[in-house]
Amino acid sequence: MDTPISGEEIARRARIASVRDLLIVDDHPLICDALAFTLKRAFDLKRVRTVSSLAAAKESLAQDGPPDAVALDLNLPDAEGLEGVMSLRRLAEDAPLTVISSTLDPQLVEGVIGAGARGYVLKTLERKEMVAAFSRMWAGDVVLPEGCEAAGAGEEDAAALARDFATLTPQQFKILRLICEGRPNKLISYELSIAEATVKTHIAAIMSKIRVRNRTQVAFLANRARIFSR
Repeated sequence: MDTPISGEEIARRARIASVRDLLIVDDHPLICDALAFTLKRAFDLKRVRTVSSLAAAKESLAQDGPPDAVALDLNLPDAEGLEGVMSLRRLAEDAPLTVISSTLDPQLVEGVIGAGARGYVLKTLERKEMVAAFSRMWAGDVVLPEGCEAAGAGEEDAAALARDFATLTPQQFKILRLICEGRPNKLISYELSIAEATVKTHIAAIMSKIRVRNRTQVAFLANRARIFSR
């Protein structure tokens, strides 16, 4: 007699089957094409969009709407670090976002999860393991590389810090980047075409969200969390 399928397993299979449109963001053509071919064939996807930059990903989302899932490389021509995760997490709505990377750094992995990603997958995985990892993530699990399952205190701090930065609005995120580049308030006001008083209000909100008292601490923690660099 066949073992009956549990309701939970039926729900997991339904979540996997609901992924029909995948967006892959990676500037390495061979890896991008190989991943697109592998996942399309393994999950019988209806559509796989491939782009090579964060800007192109945003354009795809604006033109064609959010996909059912996203696979994102951290090292792009126009974005490094957690910036891509945080930007696409807001725009892709509830679509599970997976980071694909060739490097393993436990603190960065925890930061990625804290920023809202469903998992962190190494590009060095065998095809079968890669498919299994995406299957688990699309079913609702959080998937981490081997050895990263038990986070230490430093990794937990990285995740918490990333969660704080992920609460910034798009405008606050733009201001954060300019702060990290050393721009004074007056120049930020000019570059974003907003009043200097508005800049100060946004900076106060940023400091409140990440619980610091000045711009220097804002920049320090953004660099520590690797928001704009790996």
